[in-house]
Amino acid sequence: MNGMLLNDRKVFVGRFKSRKEREAELGAKAKEFTNVYIKNFGDDMDDGRLKEHFEKYGKTLSVKVMADSSGKSRGFGFVSFEKHEDASKAVEEMNGTELNGKTVFVGRAQKKMERQAELKRKFEQLKQERISRYQGVNLYIKNLDDTIDDEKLRKEFSPFGSITSAKVMLEEGRSKGFGFVCFSSPEEATKAVTEMNGRIVGSKPLYVALAQPQRRCLCL
Repeated sequence: MNGMLLNDRKVFVGRFKSRKEREAELGAKAKEFTNVYIKNFGDDMDDGRLKEHFEKYGKTLSVKVMADSSGKSRGFGFVSFEKHEDASKAVEEMNGTELNGKTVFVGRAQKKMERQAELKRKFEQLKQERISRYQGVNLYIKNLDDTIDDEKLRKEFSPFGSITSAKVMLEEGRSKGFGFVCFSSPEEATKAVTEMNGRIVGSKPLYVALAQPQRRCLCL
């Protein structure tokens, strides 16, 4: 079936690859890139001039300045080299330099899937950093009396240290019976758990514990 026509279209048949496999392959190919992305050179640039700036690094297969409908440069473009070594050298030497009186960015040209994968990776990394940063300082409090609001919650826990935030979760303006208190340090949070868990506030005994990552963390 591979290469055959189906409904007047050539089809490709191959082994199914998971997203992780495809991303791994893209990562491997990325190390041997030949296409370079250049941006921030302004509107006074064309293919010929861009080629002049980059051909000293090696043989180019194509050079393209992206233009608008009127033919004016949109401030970015692409250079495709024959060899990875030449592309790598161009990135190393040209990135951050001045072109047309402007500081340009020069880097490996990425495909849409690569950009999405990188953005996803960065998002997950930031998410984990935030979770780690606030691990052990955010408390989950439930079984709150209906009379407890943000201010009262903060007041109840303030004797144990510096509070960065205190929030009673609401639904249609009414307390949902639980909330979060975030301290400045794990030591303060631990002390609050020890002293406040089981204590009666209003008319109910509180349940106080360190907030788990899967629970909404007010600090983030």
